[in-house]
Amino acid sequence: MTDLMMAIVVVKSIILLLGGGITYIAYKAYRRTGAASLRVLGVGFGIITLGALLTGIANQFLSVSLEAGVLINSVFVAVGLAIIMYSLYIQQ
Repeated sequence: MTDLMMAIVVVKSIILLLGGGITYIAYKAYRRTGAASLRVLGVGFGIITLGALLTGIANQFLSVSLEAGVLINSVFVAVGLAIIMYSLYIQQ
């Protein structure tokens, strides 16, 4: 494994841990308050985290090129951020 690939694995692992933590906290807050915006917020962060996980798996185990992995990850991030933006909008 090259240094670049090792760095990608480390960063993807950090994203998985942080994104999973944020998703869990948002879900707990939703369960406590019942606020729909918190549920949607958790879904948005969950999608971003899922994208990081899936693209990491695709790159490491399915021989997907780095460029394709970046594109797939970017789509997940864009969708997740759109959902997060919506969650902030419905909170008003």
